[in-house]
Amino acid sequence: MKNIVIIGGSKGIGNAILLQQLETNMVYNISRNAPEITHPNLKHFSVNVLQDTLPEIEAIDTLIYCPGSINLKPIGSLSIDDFRTDFEINVIGAVKAIQKYLPVLKKGTNPSIILFSTVAAKLGMPFHASIATAKAGVEGLVKSLGAELASVVRINAIAPTITETTLAAGILRNDRMKENMIERHPMKGYLKPREVAHMVDFLISENAKSISGQVFEMDYGIVTFKI
Repeated sequence: MKNIVIIGGSKGIGNAILLQQLETNMVYNISRNAPEITHPNLKHFSVNVLQDTLPEIEAIDTLIYCPGSINLKPIGSLSIDDFRTDFEINVIGAVKAIQKYLPVLKKGTNPSIILFSTVAAKLGMPFHASIATAKAGVEGLVKSLGAELASVVRINAIAPTITETTLAAGILRNDRMKENMIERHPMKGYLKPREVAHMVDFLISENAKSISGQVFEMDYGIVTFKI
């Protein structure tokens, strides 16, 4: 049984990861709101990651940082505070968690870290300037720490396309918008949270022990293919 810390496991992709990992592992969830589930393998800490002191956890094998943002505006409508907020949520929060738990993580079994980027960090998309900038910072962090921690802790990121979560509810708010999103992707689909959870499960496993410093596009072809 692994000890897995999930930051942001109460909703969306983080919750899908939490539910999957509870089947076989001890999960420590850190988020403002508790998940809508009780389980003997779950311990929740109600914490605002950016503002509060992170809890002490004695044993950690995997750290997964899930918080993100979708802040889509033309550049002229984005304030400096918009950029600052997106960077805080996506990069500074991850750095804070890594710095807090790295000493314990180094003592873990096959220790690893998972962060989240976005397809918009690679594919130029209108109105994504703030979030794409922040997520590019996440990808830089993965590459740098992958090298720095190469012999000790693995770190990888997943860059999903649009995923059916509450965060993306405004973009997928009716059947027509969902169909348009399917058609935009060459592989004719978009992500469900459980698909991302399965990728996380692989990346934190022994089967991925040779993989670090990588960013995995889960894109239904939108970055990879032009059809």
